[in-house]
Amino acid sequence: MLPSGYRWVAVRPGAPPPPRRQPRALGPTPRYLTIPRWGLVEHFSAPTEQKQLRGGPSTTAVRMTLVATMAVLGAAAFIHLVRYVLLIVNRTVLLNPWVAGAATWFGVAVSVVAMFMVVASALLLTNWLIARRSAAFGHLGRREPRPIWALRAGCLVPVVNLAWAPVYVIELAEAEARLKWLRRPIVVWWVVWVFSTAVSIFSIATSFTTDSQGIADNTVTTIVAYLLALAALLLALQVVLGFERQPVERPSRRWVMVADASAAADPAEPASTVEHEGRNPAA
Repeated sequence: MLPSGYRWVAVRPGAPPPPRRQPRALGPTPRYLTIPRWGLVEHFSAPTEQKQLRGGPSTTAVRMTLVATMAVLGAAAFIHLVRYVLLIVNRTVLLNPWVAGAATWFGVAVSVVAMFMVVASALLLTNWLIARRSAAFGHLGRREPRPIWALRAGCLVPVVNLAWAPVYVIELAEAEARLKWLRRPIVVWWVVWVFSTAVSIFSIATSFTTDSQGIADNTVTTIVAYLLALAALLLALQVVLGFERQPVERPSRRWVMVADASAAADPAEPASTVEHEGRNPAA
């Protein structure tokens, strides 16, 4: 029977653990008469790989050129719409020669500007595609599988580009592992572009008519051709922005956490001991 105020304590044999070290005094707070010039300075420089992969027209240049071209195409469609209204009015009322001449020559001038803007957009998009493909295959450690002349011919030769330019874009999406997300925009742009080219060819073929009804029908066809060309450029811009939302050197991969079966706790494994081996507990 223990006296009051005492209790049994079970300890291992041996000497007690060494006493804990007391923290030493930190001393006075350091003071500086002037601002210290030392410190950790980090210099952020672009990786060498990224510098080598950059090239071709910038996204801003592509966007501005395509937007300007779409504005010109919209203006051309509007002027031809005004011209069609004037043709309807001219069936019952004789138009002023100045009004008729202005409608005709404004339509011709805007059509010429639209043609040059479309050619400029095609050249810029071709240069962007070549630079992007070179960067994508270079990042993968591969060479561009197609020669530059084939890429330019497949993108700039009329009618031929309807078959090859989308193929080149699909190859780029596959190289960047983004075809899953960009397949639908590419296909929609391809279909609208084919319809736009077909309507444009029909509009040019029927533009040599001389009768009033034929001129009116050709004006309507021209309006539809301009609107389809505008839609095709808008969809092409969406495809370009779909690629430019993510750099080439950052592939489309999503890292997620999954359970590791090997790291799961084994019920047969004994629980870890509380006391460390080689250390004696405090009395």
